[in-house]
Amino acid sequence: MAKKKSILDLYQMKENGEKAAWIVLYDSCYASYAEAAGIDMILCGDSMGMVVYGYEGTVPVTMDMSIAHCQGVRRGAPNTYLIGDLPFGSYHASTEDAVRNAMRFYKEADVDAVKLEGGVAVADKIRAITQAGMVVFGHIGLTPQSSASMGGFKAQGRTVESAKAVIEDAIAVYKAGARTLLLEGVPEEICAFVHQMLPIPVYGIGAGAQCDGQVILAADMLGMYQNFTPKFVKKYADIAGMATNGIAEYVKEVKADIFPGPEHKYKISGEQEEFNQLFEQMKPLFEK
Repeated sequence: MAKKKSILDLYQMKENGEKAAWIVLYDSCYASYAEAAGIDMILCGDSMGMVVYGYEGTVPVTMDMSIAHCQGVRRGAPNTYLIGDLPFGSYHASTEDAVRNAMRFYKEADVDAVKLEGGVAVADKIRAITQAGMVVFGHIGLTPQSSASMGGFKAQGRTVESAKAVIEDAIAVYKAGARTLLLEGVPEEICAFVHQMLPIPVYGIGAGAQCDGQVILAADMLGMYQNFTPKFVKKYADIAGMATNGIAEYVKEVKADIFPGPEHKYKISGEQEEFNQLFEQMKPLFEK
């Protein structure tokens, strides 16, 4: 069984030019698959709001929801580096809230790091969490919690002005003490420049290949989530199709009285006549 990575291992991977592969998921079952497959890191993301709960976005996700799912992921992948995703509202009001909620992830879900979205605007929160002794993953570019103010789930950094804002966010996150940085939904040139300039690991999702590794949602890459597929997603399986076909076959067999078959049934232990006598004795008890 592979040894769980540490933040120092992630830095060593960067130094060695080894790309890190991490994945976003929310439950023990899929976490165990990811660990068996050799994934480097798991993010228990607030995208659970859409994938698990059917919300239109991530904003409704609460700390209690995030903690509960993170606990399940940890149980399924005890030897994989785990990042807890601070949900909307858990770090915006004050640095005290940010530190308190980050600590909840560490104390209740046994995470190795926490992630929060934003750059310049949340630099003080990143600094406070870091100074409290926790590892922070920064997240800039297309930040789903702020998608409403961006006009939807739209790529960022595509103009010079927008690119400047993304780069300024990267600098702010780094200077505030974040140990790694995730860029989402930006042109590859922007991610490549940030990767070149920063000494910390820089990861991408929809940000091209010139960085220290990639993250992707399990629900997207396995074909589970059908509402929307981002441009940057590659599907490695079609679980939705398999599941739909499987359930349809189950419905068909139940209605045709094919399932359950003999191989799916338990056998009585004893003589059939003894059970027949028992049934006769019990019949009066069913009468009103």
